[in-house]
Amino acid sequence: MQCFRRQPKRSVSQENILREQSRRVAALNGIRLGLKDDKDLKFLLKGSQLLKVKSGSWRKERFYKLQEDCKTIWQESKKVLRSPESQIFSIEDIRDVRSGHKTEGMEKYAKDVPEYRCFSIIFKDQRKNLDLIASSEDDANHWVSGLGKIIAHSNSMNQKQKLQHWIHTCLRKADKNKDNKMSLKELKNFLKEVNIEVDDYHAKKIFQPWCRLRLAYARRKEGFHSFSPLRLQHCDKSKTEALEDDEIEEFYKILTERKEIDKIFQKYSDAEGFMSCQNLVRFLYETQQEEDAVVAAPALIQRYEPNERAKRGNAMTKDGFLMYLLSDDGNIFNSSHRKVYQDMTQPLSHYLVSSSHNTYLMEDQLTGPSSTEAYIRALTKGCRCVELDCWDGPNSEPIIYHGYTLTSKILFSDVIKAIKNYAFKTSPYPVIISLENHCSVDQQKVMAQHMTMILQDMLLVAPVDGNKSQFPSPEQLKGKILVKGKKLSRREDPTGTNGNNNLEAEDVSDEDEAAEIEDESVKTEIEQKGKSDTLKLAKELSDTVVYCKSVHFNGFEDPSHPRAFYEMSSFTESKALKLAQESGTSFIHHNIRHLSRIYPAGWRTDSSNYNPIDLWNVGCQIVALNFQTAGTEMDVYQGRFQDNGFSGYVLKPEFLRDEQTKFNPKSVTEGTWGTKKKLLLKIISGQQLPKVNKSKNSIVDPKVTVEIHGVQQDNNKKQTKVIENNGFNPKWDEEFTFDIEIPALALVRFVVEDFDMSTKNDFIGQYTLPFTSLKQGYRHIHLLTKNGDPYSSSTLFVYINIQDCD
Repeated sequence: MQCFRRQPKRSVSQENILREQSRRVAALNGIRLGLKDDKDLKFLLKGSQLLKVKSGSWRKERFYKLQEDCKTIWQESKKVLRSPESQIFSIEDIRDVRSGHKTEGMEKYAKDVPEYRCFSIIFKDQRKNLDLIASSEDDANHWVSGLGKIIAHSNSMNQKQKLQHWIHTCLRKADKNKDNKMSLKELKNFLKEVNIEVDDYHAKKIFQPWCRLRLAYARRKEGFHSFSPLRLQHCDKSKTEALEDDEIEEFYKILTERKEIDKIFQKYSDAEGFMSCQNLVRFLYETQQEEDAVVAAPALIQRYEPNERAKRGNAMTKDGFLMYLLSDDGNIFNSSHRKVYQDMTQPLSHYLVSSSHNTYLMEDQLTGPSSTEAYIRALTKGCRCVELDCWDGPNSEPIIYHGYTLTSKILFSDVIKAIKNYAFKTSPYPVIISLENHCSVDQQKVMAQHMTMILQDMLLVAPVDGNKSQFPSPEQLKGKILVKGKKLSRREDPTGTNGNNNLEAEDVSDEDEAAEIEDESVKTEIEQKGKSDTLKLAKELSDTVVYCKSVHFNGFEDPSHPRAFYEMSSFTESKALKLAQESGTSFIHHNIRHLSRIYPAGWRTDSSNYNPIDLWNVGCQIVALNFQTAGTEMDVYQGRFQDNGFSGYVLKPEFLRDEQTKFNPKSVTEGTWGTKKKLLLKIISGQQLPKVNKSKNSIVDPKVTVEIHGVQQDNNKKQTKVIENNGFNPKWDEEFTFDIEIPALALVRFVVEDFDMSTKNDFIGQYTLPFTSLKQGYRHIHLLTKNGDPYSSSTLFVYINIQDCD
């Protein structure tokens, strides 16, 4: 049984002092966010009662309040022995705040409440939505508007501001008795909070005047890696056995020193600590390999230099230099690739298309929940091809679920509404609805009616500009939704001019991917139902298919009898990989004119993913993955599609589009496929790596692995040494070299793990990007979580140099 130590009761005056301190801290954090005296912020800091909605029978009142850090929300809980940490969630974990009945939960369980009192908090990870009802329209508006402002202002903060906010929040949290002083015990707790392990011996040195020499000696003698800045000088100048006021600020400055950046800055700065515009040009040109250095330098000074005197003198201080290196301009990812920069006027088949498999599933393939939220998440992650498995539902309404399994069911019409609302929020380029149709003719007509009525002008129902010879381009299809599915055989021409317009329905081959699941209960279900190889297709549904007609693959086409360009096939990963291995060049030629869709094997009932690289290397466009499953495969996928403005369309390299190409990814030496490159890479340091284990005493032991993903000859990985007990500012200074045969197909993945001698290493963060999007010189890598969301301030600092191979 857990025992709780009773806290000593505070006097009324002590409570008043603490409340006033908390108010001042909250006000200061509001100013840091740019929300001074904001009414919505004040309301959230005061808090309010809200009804939490979980089901039709579970609707309970709970108190919610923004904490003084302006970054976390405290929620009341009635659960016994619930830990304090479980009652808090971070603003950084919120993906979206939606007013009204905009989630499945609100649609089902809160229809009796006016929309203006309802709102929902959508989280970034796999957590369930938080559906809430306010007591009034004003209260709901305060919450929706206030949270929106905090999220927007937090995202607009630069890295230095985020770091300052985070460290001061941790300092405040460590000051348990709220006396605005930092005792030795509180200091140790603070260092653990920011991911540094320091024992009593070394922590005491902060309070002693001779700590500089003693700590330097101790570090050499004992291999003390934990916290090198502590050896620089003592902070307790008042000799009170505690840090207070200016001493805490001094400690903060020591804590945030970046010696590796100071060294670079000193090389280009003068004796007064200024880097002239001329020297900044030299740094940008020589080190950063920026071709427009002369134009860029003055702009960077104006953008990032905080010192007005330096800015007027067209110079940069160390603080401005650090802010530049931490900014988008100092990022390892080429900022010009954050916009659509590729030619978007080529045929649709010339692009890789971000695609999701069984999009409706939130978890596994057998028993997990289906949700419209899964479509929203995929579309907002840039997905351009979503899958709908359609079956007959009650009340003549088609439903979507994974057939023959225990996955939950959702209405087809609700999914189409979600697609309409979110299809073009992230990208304006076309969305493909991949239909797996198992419905009766009557319910197929309902499906066609729903798509026509709900999507209206978005739904493509006729060829673009009468184009009947090749695919239109993504540019021509902007804002359009295409349907992939079966089409009546007598309506071969997508314009319908050669078809029999009086034909109402016809048998077509049934493509049943759900029947391929390798699970005994599924096989039994199929045997009992008696599966047919054909399906009667309604004319109305057939007419929604224009450019993406599903057909069985019967081998690569005979040049003398070419297939219609709009006929496309779906392949299991195993069949596609076999074709790529045995007939790579033929597959590439097929994919120049036709679309190919690849989907996971039936044995992946856990929703695991396959490696998309080998399929991209032969030009397969619609390589569908389970977006709900995090891992290396999804990291690589999102890395590929962050290119070209996160549009969901990436133009294939020229040698995968050329009809005369002889490229084969299995034998890349036979031909010229771009200039071979040598990647010289130095992992210098890490900053504010997150705790993996939330236990207060758990400190990470980070190591970095650099992986190259591409053609077989380029696949490689190398790793740094392990830094013990330091996730705050680990330093590696290790160099690696990689030879890249086919740069256009290569991706680079940086993975940070917490090393564990006895068990599997724990994932800390990663970042993946195309080799062709790498920026050279000194760069920061802004790490992503397991689910692909950015950490607020966790980075790696690296040096990149790319050379042509002889």
